[in-house]
Amino acid sequence: MLLAACSAWGQLGGDALGTHDLTPSGTGPVKGNLSNSCLYCHAPHGALSSPTPLWNHKLSMQTYNFYSSTTYRQTAIQPGLNSPSKLCLSCHDGTVAPGQTVVFGLISTTGNMKSTSVFGTDLKSSHPFSLQTPLVDTPNVNVLLFGTPGTTADPKVRLINGTIECTTCHEPHFQNIDKVLPLFLVRDSSSSLLCLACHDPSRVVNGQTNFLAGWTGSIHAIAANTTSNTPYVGGYSTVAQNGCNSCHMPHNASGPVRLLRGPNEQDCAACHAGTNLQPAILNVYSEFANLGSHPAPAANNLHDRAEAALLNNNRHATCADCHNPHASQQTTAFNNPPAIRPSQNGTVGISAVDGTTAVNPAVNQFESCLRCHGTSTGKTVNAQLFGYLPTRLVSSGDPLNVIPQFALTSTSSHPVTHNRSSTLPQPSLRSQMMQLDGTTLGRAMGTRIFCTDCHNADDNREFGGSGPNGPHGSNWTHILERRYEMSQTTSPGGPITNRFPNPDLTVAGPYGLCAKCHDLNQVVANTSFEEHDRHIVHVGASCSVCHTAHGMGGVNANVSGDRLVNFDINVVAANGTKPISYNRATGCVLACHNRRH
Repeated sequence: MLLAACSAWGQLGGDALGTHDLTPSGTGPVKGNLSNSCLYCHAPHGALSSPTPLWNHKLSMQTYNFYSSTTYRQTAIQPGLNSPSKLCLSCHDGTVAPGQTVVFGLISTTGNMKSTSVFGTDLKSSHPFSLQTPLVDTPNVNVLLFGTPGTTADPKVRLINGTIECTTCHEPHFQNIDKVLPLFLVRDSSSSLLCLACHDPSRVVNGQTNFLAGWTGSIHAIAANTTSNTPYVGGYSTVAQNGCNSCHMPHNASGPVRLLRGPNEQDCAACHAGTNLQPAILNVYSEFANLGSHPAPAANNLHDRAEAALLNNNRHATCADCHNPHASQQTTAFNNPPAIRPSQNGTVGISAVDGTTAVNPAVNQFESCLRCHGTSTGKTVNAQLFGYLPTRLVSSGDPLNVIPQFALTSTSSHPVTHNRSSTLPQPSLRSQMMQLDGTTLGRAMGTRIFCTDCHNADDNREFGGSGPNGPHGSNWTHILERRYEMSQTTSPGGPITNRFPNPDLTVAGPYGLCAKCHDLNQVVANTSFEEHDRHIVHVGASCSVCHTAHGMGGVNANVSGDRLVNFDINVVAANGTKPISYNRATGCVLACHNRRH
C-alpha cells in the first residue's frame, strides 16, 4: 500500500533525483536499505502532520548564525519548522544523519555526504535566506517587494511567502536542470542567469549608485577565456559562463563578506596571477613583487565595500580599491587624459576641487588616486619601502597631498588636474611621448597627462612593453615607469653622494622618466636655463635638487615657483644668513655641493 502510494514519486529516482536518491542503486555518496527513493524524506502515512505534512525525515532543532556584512540590509530570522529551508537543513546542516526517519526510525546507511553539501550551523558563508518580511529595498536587488506574493525577474526563481528560501534557488527533486552544474538548481545558471533574477544591474534605488551597473558589458560578463578551474572558479568552461560564480560562492565561501571565493576582496589571483585561463591573461600579481609597488593591505586593514571614499587612517591597496569588478572593461584602446580608463569603470573617486567630496562613479583617473593621495590622513613617508622622497622648501603643509600641488592656483605644475599652461615656453617638451624603447613615438603630448604616465609598470603595454598597465608595481621606486635618480647628501649644502656627471640622456639613463616627455639634449643645451649644462653634465646633480615632480604645493615670497622650481632642502642649504631663493630674472641664492651661489 505504501509503495503503491509512492509509485508516482518513485519515477523520480535515478537521474532525476540524483544524489537525493538514497536507495541501494542510487548514484549518491549515501545509500540506505529502503528501495523507494521517496521514503527517505516523505511518507503518506504516519509522517509529521504538522507543520510539515508528509515529511518523514527528522527535523534539525538547531539555531543558526546567518550571513551579515556592512552592505547587507535584511534581517534574518530562524527558519520555522514549516519552511522549506528547515526541511533541507534537516540533512544539510550536518547535525541529523541521513536516514533518521519519523516512520521507520533509523534507516541503516553507508557512505557520507560530500563536505561541500554540509553547511553546519554557522551559515555566515552562505547566501542569505529566511528573511524578515517585507524585504528591505536595496540598490543591488531587483523588485522583490511588490505584489503578493513578491516576485523576481524570473518566474522560475520564486520567493516563498515573500522571502528567500532554499527552494528559491534549488529544486530538490531534479538534480540536472542545469546540465553543467548538477546542483538541483531551479534553472540553468550559466552567464549569471540565476543571480540576475534578483540582482539587477539596471535598478536605481533612491538615487543611489548601483554597484552592479555596467555588468552587462563588463569583461567578467563577456570574456570567452576558458577556465581550467584549478583553482575552482565556478564549474563552467568560460569566464562569461561562470559570471558571478567566478568570484562568489553561494555556500561555504572562503570570504564570508560578500561570499567571495578568496579570503577578502583581493581574491582576484585565481585568474590574474597568469594562470587558470586560456588564452592566459597578463600576470598582474607578479608586479607586486617588484621594488616599487602598492603595498598589500594588512590583515586587520582590508578593503570594505561600505568604507568612505576618502580613506583616512586606513589606507590599503586591494584590487577593489581601484577596480569595480562588475563594471571593469578590458582596455583595448588608450583614451586620452584625464578620462578614467575602461579597466576602472564604476570605481569611486575623490574630487580634486575640495579633496573630500566623493565622485561616484569617478570620471577622471586622478579622482581614483585621490582616495589616498589627497587630503586623507594617516599617510606616511617610508624611504625604505617607497624610496627616497625630497623635502620641498615650499609646501602646503602635507607634502603627500598632491591636490594643491596640481591645482590650477599652483604657480606651476604638471598638467594632471588641469590643462597645461602656455605662459612660459617649454623648448624641451616633445610633441609625442616616447615609448619604453626610447626611440618609438607614442601618444601625442596633448594638454593633459595621467598619473599613470609617470606611475606605471616598467613593462606596461601602453608604452610598448608586454606587461600589465597601471601602478601595480615597478622595478623603480615610487612605482615610476622609468628610471629617475634623485640626488642625496649627508647634510644640506654638502657634497652630493650620488652624482651622475656626463649622464646617459636616453631612457636607460638616470633621468629616463623625464626623457619620456622632455628632450634632455635641449635641456643640457641650456635652451630654457643657462645653468642646466653645468649642473647636470659637470656637477652631476639630479633634476630633483631644483624641481618638484608634481607642482608647487604652496607659495613663498622668496621662490617664484615657475618651471616647477622648488628646492629639496635635504640637499640645498641657505647661503649664510640669506634665505634660499629663486627668481627667473636674478637666479638662485643657496648653498649646494659645498658651493655658495
